[in-house]
Amino acid sequence: MTAHEFNNSLIEMKSNLQRFAMSLTSDRDTALDLVQDTYLKAITYKEKFIDYTNLKAWVFTIMKNTFINNYRRNIKENTIIDGTQDLYYLNMPHDKGFISPESKYAQGEIDRAIDSLNDDFRIPFRMHIDGFKYHEIADKLGLKIGTVKSRIFFTRQKLMLILKDYGS
Repeated sequence: MTAHEFNNSLIEMKSNLQRFAMSLTSDRDTALDLVQDTYLKAITYKEKFIDYTNLKAWVFTIMKNTFINNYRRNIKENTIIDGTQDLYYLNMPHDKGFISPESKYAQGEIDRAIDSLNDDFRIPFRMHIDGFKYHEIADKLGLKIGTVKSRIFFTRQKLMLILKDYGS
């Protein structure tokens, strides 16, 4: 494949690459950057492409691997390494400061509203707001996942009615 054919084939894939990049990143600017990185790597390493094989699959693999490598790099950059004795910075309380009386009162009202619900709705909802996933709640309570989802949905609806004064 000549360099001209190779470049034309890459240009023809632009819309497909952009759609794939959007599915990976869910952000337009990041997706466009990913497409550019993919083009750069494909052109840089075009001698590694074996003629008469699937160019589209090769380019999409470059994009997927670039995305994964960027993701891993970002995770490493955002990792906090605390070299202090007793991990002082990591164990430091992350208090946001003063809690207003209104906020404390509102939280109490919300907790009372949740506690007033029937156990069938209150328990799955509490587990959900405590961070359990739907399937974990279903397993622990011996329910079907659809039942858990509907109970959490209906609990939200009930709480919005009970706490309508706190709505926007």
